[in-house]
Amino acid sequence: MMDDDSKDVETAIMGPYQEKSKAFPSLKNKTPRVLKAFLSLDTRVYYGLALLTLLYMFYVGSLTSPIIVFIFVLCTGCMIFTAYLAQWVLAKDEGPLEMSEISDAIRDGAEGFFRTQYGAISKMAVVLAFVIFSIYLFRKTTPEQELAGLEKSTVASITVLSFLLGALCSGIAGYVGMWVSVRANVRVSSAARRSAREALQVALRAGGFSALIVVGMTVLGVAVLFCSFYVYLNVDAPGSVRITELPLLLVGYGFGASFVALFAQLGGGIYTKAADVGADLVGKVEQGIPEDDPRNPAVIADLVGDNVGDCAARGADLFESIAAEVISAMILGGSMAKRCKLEDASGFILFPLVVHSFDLVVSAIGIASIKSTRDPSSKSVVEDPMVILQKGYSITLGLAVLAFTGSTRWLLYTEQAPSAWIHFALCGLVGIITAYSFVWISQYYTDYKYEPVRTLALASTSGHGTNIIAGVGLGLEATAMPVLVISVSILSAYWLGRTSGLQDSQGLPTGGLFGTAVATMGMLSTAGYVLTMDMFGPIADNAGGIVEMSNQPESVREITDLLDAVGNTTKATTKGFAIGSAALASFLLFSAYMDEVSSFSGSLFTEVDIAIPEVFVGGLLGSMLIFLFSAWACTAVGRTAQEVVNEVRRQFAERPGIMTYQVKPDYARCVSIVASASLREMIKPGALAVISPIVLGIVFRIIGSYTDQPLLGAKAVAGMLMFATVSGILMALFFNTAGGAWDNAKKYIESGALGGKGSDAHKAAVTGDTVGDPFKDTAGPSLHVLIKMLATITLVMAPLFLES
Repeated sequence: MMDDDSKDVETAIMGPYQEKSKAFPSLKNKTPRVLKAFLSLDTRVYYGLALLTLLYMFYVGSLTSPIIVFIFVLCTGCMIFTAYLAQWVLAKDEGPLEMSEISDAIRDGAEGFFRTQYGAISKMAVVLAFVIFSIYLFRKTTPEQELAGLEKSTVASITVLSFLLGALCSGIAGYVGMWVSVRANVRVSSAARRSAREALQVALRAGGFSALIVVGMTVLGVAVLFCSFYVYLNVDAPGSVRITELPLLLVGYGFGASFVALFAQLGGGIYTKAADVGADLVGKVEQGIPEDDPRNPAVIADLVGDNVGDCAARGADLFESIAAEVISAMILGGSMAKRCKLEDASGFILFPLVVHSFDLVVSAIGIASIKSTRDPSSKSVVEDPMVILQKGYSITLGLAVLAFTGSTRWLLYTEQAPSAWIHFALCGLVGIITAYSFVWISQYYTDYKYEPVRTLALASTSGHGTNIIAGVGLGLEATAMPVLVISVSILSAYWLGRTSGLQDSQGLPTGGLFGTAVATMGMLSTAGYVLTMDMFGPIADNAGGIVEMSNQPESVREITDLLDAVGNTTKATTKGFAIGSAALASFLLFSAYMDEVSSFSGSLFTEVDIAIPEVFVGGLLGSMLIFLFSAWACTAVGRTAQEVVNEVRRQFAERPGIMTYQVKPDYARCVSIVASASLREMIKPGALAVISPIVLGIVFRIIGSYTDQPLLGAKAVAGMLMFATVSGILMALFFNTAGGAWDNAKKYIESGALGGKGSDAHKAAVTGDTVGDPFKDTAGPSLHVLIKMLATITLVMAPLFLES
């Protein structure tokens, strides 16, 4: 039986494929009343609300710091640029009627599922907010908060407000990613009828709109929250909260963002890959029809999945990545400034926000550098889209180095250590080099221009089993180089920070951890452009599906196939980039967790001894959590895909006219299956991730109270964090790289190599791609959200693990 939400999705998707008399009802009838009333307001009301918001931002910013005002100026300018991008993309034509009908079906299906999924997530978030509020009413407070007169109810309200705002902004980031993709796909299809370069520019600018909104919202959300609390709490006034303590009050924001991103990634990933696997196994392998063939009953569900899984979920994912990194760096900057007794700590605390404000500017310039006309210096008959995208990335990287160096000189210069800013600028350069290295490594292992993927494709010629063995081996091998890069980056940045000249009150060097924080910021200093390349992928994939389903000429499909293959590589490189940033950010969050435990307990907590049995057990449970979570995520895709396979087989058997184009498939049934199943299946692994660290910390806290070990709960959770982070990074690298390589090995054979489409090698490659689908688009992306969420939830719940 289908629930009401699943029926809403089915009704939405069926519209363009039913008779006119059975057209789907207006979606406004399904919209919540509050939202419906808001959407019915006059346009001038929206402009008025936007103006009031802007005035509030600059008012509280002026009461906080000139740095905050500067951040708001840059963000406002970039938001205006994103409005231009949206207008430019939407001004493009949608092509013939058959294209727009398919696009409408994809859009309605994606928006229907998004409403249902985020409705479920929002209910869970509200329940969790009440739990957090209740916990904070009885939790410990830091000595600094007690001296400042902060009551438990005030801290509880601030944390819950931060959590809900982080969850709301994460949801908006996801919606923005989906909103633009479902409107840009048909415009890319139409542009492909004219030229490959124009289609690439439309897809890139659409992705750029989404990426800049995500980064801009992250910066604005944290900045507005910071200065609002600054004004409300009268920070730095006599007897009030110090500015160095303020970042600790923002941890709820990061947890809210991570909470929504995890469920969005799980639900969207299960949706898109179950539909993709079902469509490929029956359509390509059993029936021998092309990908995105309109005769395949699962094709619309597959195209909808690209938007809810790759666009909406990835927007929420990168939002929480940046939010977690910014807040952890602010905490470490404030902690270091306090230990060094710096007169003005605002520069070290607000530095992450300035870096990402410049990220918006340099990424916007990189996006604008991609023109619609062919490069006259190019001598090749067909331009390589990846080369064009990399030129824009090179411009962005060069500008990021200049902006980062200027930011360190402006904000991190201190007379106590005049050369410290140079060391931190070098830390940022380490991070930027790390980002570039991850992009290059991911491309090497997933692009079929290079040897690894071609070797994998060659293995397909000897059968399905050898393809699987080669893909697993490639994925395992691909974990080595990224780990070496991460290791060198952390050690280099830590050493540069430690030798910066900053010392604590006892004369000990104290800039090491902040150096790693600066390196993480350097790595994410081009996040806007990297996310743009990621969003480019699913938009190009959808465009190819629309071209195939609307029976466009082969020359148009060749252009979209080329863009799709490049999109697979850019998605893989972005996932590699996200894993690298997650590794560095998790190290920061782990350090911030230890700082927070020290503040609450009044005892120095700087080391975790895994020789303590309870800590070692916590570590084992952390590693187990990664494997169990991955198993449940992959199994969820497999179970749902089985339902899709059975449904598609049933339709082909009962409706033979489908293959001769005499009968249209029941697309809505497949959409309904994956929609309801993905919502059901995302709960168990998501709940496991949220509950595990809390239960572990409380259990070992109780054991510690009986064995006279007051920090045992905190230490056991630290062990879980440490082992889960290491296991999660390696597992995510394996999943993402193996999945991306399998996908592009298939694309390489489909381009005409090793027998081309329909050959035995192609069928083996499709099997490999089927295995890789839940790896690269469900379990892998969810893991790097998981390891950051584990860190943010322990930051929020840390007082629970300590004796009262």
